[in-house]
Amino acid sequence: MTATNLAREPAVSPIDPGTLQALREVESELDARWPETKLEPSIDRIAALADLLGDPQHASPVIHVAGTNGKTSTSRMIDSLLTRIGLRTGRFTSPHLQMVTERISLDGAPIDPSRYVATYHDVQPYVSLVDSRSDVRMSKFEVLTGMAFAAFADAPVDVAVVEVGLGGTWDATNIVDAAVAVISPVDIDHTEFLGTEITAIAAEKAGIIKQGSLVVLAEQRAEVADVIANRCAEMNARCVRFGIDFGVLAAETAVGGQLLRLQGLGGVYEEIFLPLHGAHQAANAALALAAVEMFFGAGDQRQLDIEAVRAAFAAVASPGRLERVRSAPTILLDAAHNPHGARALATALADQFVFRKLIGVVSVMGDKDVKGILAALEPVLAEIVLTSNGSPRAMDADELAGVALDVFGSDRIVVEPRLDDAIETAVSLAEQTDAPNEPVAGAGVVVTGSVVTAGAARALFGKEPA
Repeated sequence: MTATNLAREPAVSPIDPGTLQALREVESELDARWPETKLEPSIDRIAALADLLGDPQHASPVIHVAGTNGKTSTSRMIDSLLTRIGLRTGRFTSPHLQMVTERISLDGAPIDPSRYVATYHDVQPYVSLVDSRSDVRMSKFEVLTGMAFAAFADAPVDVAVVEVGLGGTWDATNIVDAAVAVISPVDIDHTEFLGTEITAIAAEKAGIIKQGSLVVLAEQRAEVADVIANRCAEMNARCVRFGIDFGVLAAETAVGGQLLRLQGLGGVYEEIFLPLHGAHQAANAALALAAVEMFFGAGDQRQLDIEAVRAAFAAVASPGRLERVRSAPTILLDAAHNPHGARALATALADQFVFRKLIGVVSVMGDKDVKGILAALEPVLAEIVLTSNGSPRAMDADELAGVALDVFGSDRIVVEPRLDDAIETAVSLAEQTDAPNEPVAGAGVVVTGSVVTAGAARALFGKEPA
């Protein structure tokens, strides 16, 4: 393995040099704006931009997805279901793994880079006008949100699947009036913006629920469910809940994923193959299915076409979510970046994989609950290689090792400042045996700790943006 650009460009790019240069110039202009780690809670600027663009967010119905974890996977599943049923889709998700064009998808694929550049230049004069009228310039995420809505309206799409960037009430995506509001599991994350009180975080997420909304709710802590139920009552919104109205009836590990039996709003869906691992992904599948059922008014024994549902889930991909990028030894990538996500990852690794030895490669952003992430992973890892994913926000590898010392102990920690070196070291550790005749088969490596970490590792293994 050789060194790579960790700035999340694709390892192998089919983009012609002129378009690639134009894309870099657009990104340079966007990067001069407030990043997604700096917020000013207001939807006034994005609303002003949308007004100048002719309110493209109202050009098609929207399924709006909020929550702490599972939003992107659920959004991809919803997109696949809608596509197989015959609708043209647009999907807006964040953050991206390798290339910013992943954030705006049309027909299930990242927007063409030349179209991305053209969309930026179409909206840029209006962005400048909004900037001139406000004390705070539009942030990068706000501009990207406006670009997504403009691209969807221009396509045009039949339905847009829109993932909340952060929170809900004040998120730039919350200018939509969604046909269906979906809330994935809510937990503590982004405490610098949302605070540490789970009920306050839940209230912020529930801000996407509008008057008369149809709401699809994942399994939640009791106090979170109460907050969302109160919001639904205030907004006269109909809410269906995981474990009550829909859910996972059975899940069996299968080659390359799992075989599910799902309880939908309209009945039972049998023999659903999902090429993703983990009970959390099975729950995401049930959530996505219920969302699409709600969108089409299914229920009371009215089901979606079972063959379309099977085809949709069989085609689902969620890059960087327990994604296998190599065998012998198995190397998995996962974007878990908070304790809730790390616990889901650890559970999936324990339940759906059998490793003789599993080594972790971890790089975490400095503003995250680093000790909580490491503690969640510790039970399933024999050793851990601590590194940096190349982001300025990443915790220094030596500092990360200082945090890990109390969790893993000094004998289970290795520090490698570069990600490529860290993966090579992890492979060597995984293949080590205690006895000369002990087989080396059955070893594994999991690379995790951040979306950026997963994206940088995907680039190292030559994966195209998806």
